[in-house]
Amino acid sequence: MKTITKKRRNAFLIDLAISGAVNAGVEYLLRKKIKNEAFHSLVTPTAVLWTLEYIQLRKSGQTLGYKAAGLMVENANGGEITPAQIVQRMAYRDFIGTVDYVFKRKSFEGQNGEVFPHDRISGTVVKEV
Repeated sequence: MKTITKKRRNAFLIDLAISGAVNAGVEYLLRKKIKNEAFHSLVTPTAVLWTLEYIQLRKSGQTLGYKAAGLMVENANGGEITPAQIVQRMAYRDFIGTVDYVFKRKSFEGQNGEVFPHDRISGTVVKEV
């Protein structure tokens, strides 16, 4: 596995841990209002992860995990990423990217780990800071 790929994996694991902690608090607050268990299992974790990631990427181009790993998400043309790119990146990664990984695993190792399929679709690139 290439260096940036390992850093990306570690950064995502850090982001998942932070999201999980925040999710526990949000779920505790919502549990009394929303009784649907499927909502707490599917919607809440995704909404928390996406909200945290969107805010952090929009603000600085880095999540806490990416900052700890020394990585930054940029527009492929250079500069800041747009809100649409952030949403495309997250949606593709979490829904279509999982299936892609099973069937097209080699496409996840291109360009030294800087561009994964969800980056290619959204027009972003991950660089070391």
